[in-house]
Amino acid sequence: MNTKRFCIQMTGQIEYGNKYRVCRLVRDVRQVAAGHQCDYKELKMTMQGLLLTFKSLANLGDRHFITTLQDVCKKSKVQDADVCDGTIELQGPIIAEALRNVAIRSKTSQHFCVTFLGLCHYPTIDEWEVPVPPDHLRRKRPVSSGRDPIRVVHYSDIHVDQLYTEGSNSECNKPICCRPFTENDEPGRAVSPAGPYGEHTCDSPASLEHSMYEAIRKLVPDAAFTIFTGDIIDHSIWNTSWDYNEHQIIRSYEHMDRHLGIVYGTAGNHESHPTNAYQPSSVGDASSWIYDLLAGSWSRWIGHESASTAARIGSYSTKYPHGNLRVISLNTNLFYRGNFWLFQRKMLRDPSGQIDWLVEELHAAEKAGERVYIIGHMPLGDRNAFHDQSNYLNQVVNRYSATIAAMFFGHTHRDHFQITYNDASGKTFNNALITSYVGPSLTPMSGMPSFRVYDVDPVTFAVLDATTYSADMTSPTYQTQGPVWEKYYSAKETYGPLTNPPLIDDTAELTASFWHNVTEVFEKNQTAFDEYMLRLSRGWVQPECTGECRSAQICMLRAARSQDGCDVSTLGSSYHARMQNVAERDECGISVLQATFSALVAKEGVLKILQEILVGLNVKLHG
Repeated sequence: MNTKRFCIQMTGQIEYGNKYRVCRLVRDVRQVAAGHQCDYKELKMTMQGLLLTFKSLANLGDRHFITTLQDVCKKSKVQDADVCDGTIELQGPIIAEALRNVAIRSKTSQHFCVTFLGLCHYPTIDEWEVPVPPDHLRRKRPVSSGRDPIRVVHYSDIHVDQLYTEGSNSECNKPICCRPFTENDEPGRAVSPAGPYGEHTCDSPASLEHSMYEAIRKLVPDAAFTIFTGDIIDHSIWNTSWDYNEHQIIRSYEHMDRHLGIVYGTAGNHESHPTNAYQPSSVGDASSWIYDLLAGSWSRWIGHESASTAARIGSYSTKYPHGNLRVISLNTNLFYRGNFWLFQRKMLRDPSGQIDWLVEELHAAEKAGERVYIIGHMPLGDRNAFHDQSNYLNQVVNRYSATIAAMFFGHTHRDHFQITYNDASGKTFNNALITSYVGPSLTPMSGMPSFRVYDVDPVTFAVLDATTYSADMTSPTYQTQGPVWEKYYSAKETYGPLTNPPLIDDTAELTASFWHNVTEVFEKNQTAFDEYMLRLSRGWVQPECTGECRSAQICMLRAARSQDGCDVSTLGSSYHARMQNVAERDECGISVLQATFSALVAKEGVLKILQEILVGLNVKLHG
């Protein structure tokens, strides 16, 4: 169809120059959504047009921006109306502020396109050689001591829903169910009543949280300490508040204190209000409330000096009192693409100075001869970790690889690992350096409730084995008698005999080289890989994964640096299917705002909705 005739038919009686810009943009994006094979220059211009549209909306003020996106969200059925309204009301002002400040064609605008639209190449990393003192002694990782191991517990993503209602409907259209959202969802009327210990469509009831703590105390009575890699708050991202989040955070840490010994915690993206929003210190102090709250909760285990650092940037460094180990807790939310406060006019190289701080702490530990555990919420190789900061952190981890015993993360809800190499161009057994242990979640939304226990060398603090415990929700007695927590698998027992050479010595470390050998087993042995995929999802049956799917999964295990990940999309094609796949993987981070922006490209008819709104507001498409 002729462009001018198309525009006249679509826009009606509005000033012609502006209406022509609006409908031309809509036409271009519609072609992209339909899989039109345009070159990157065309695609880039189309995406710049969309960004200019959103920037123009933001310039009208927060209220216009919020109500417009709420309308698009509801009319495109991205989520139920209350979820659309609530989430965008909370997170919209941060996005609007970012858009008002962003310059079209800037690196920030590219990040916006990648994050919200999914149709741009990831921007080139700003090269920065992180200033670290040289290692003149060329230190090497210590060998295992051979002494009897200690045991360390690791759990993550408990996502406790304080409004979980037994007997309410476990089937709904919202991010989480098991709440009486409507009269038909109430106990006694629900078609699929929620059991007392949780459902796969819901976050954790308090009963499930308590059951896990009791199981840890029973199964690991001799635990040296516990690592908790964050996310206490449930997925009701549309109705959080300071009071709501504060109540659950205080309550959960009090339960941990009563049931467990030392607990080293970290800040999850769901702890903040709004969800994901952690403001860098150079931008403002909007996050001081959550830092103060977490620091106060952690101080009983880490001491007041370390808590004062946590109150400033959400991170801390503390010495384990019964051994030569330092625990460094990173605030990975400052490297997370879902944190919209990071979309500044000029992207911050080192938000809140956390990377420089990490270097200082690691260097002090190296000089003192300490071993170090780094803990955080989001794995540094996660697809949603900004490439720049992941690259810089990878440099730091490489430099201090002889001091860092292991790293521990959560966020993905899955049971897996990532490997750091000193040569990303040729990843081999010989240059694998550090293992990141990504712990499974308690929340049963995508698998069986789980936690891990590590056998650890008491001198080197190397991980000798990793055993996952889980509660089988398919058991006929699960809801009537409560969860039964049992050993799911041991990494050394399961993978040790499969590698070449085999690793079966109880005192031998599960080195990064060992885990690289495990990935080679997965490349050659489809059965072993299929069994890994079942464990990855915590016993949740997965679709068949062969060929490119298997290669991508293995590639991600070898990518503790996000730029090395394998989630590579073909721009301008199969957009709808790809965005659905992204939503399925981002269980802990998918944003209603991201889904709303994505719907403009992914869902047929949504562009017309936006066009009608823009024309009605007479939005001027110019910078």
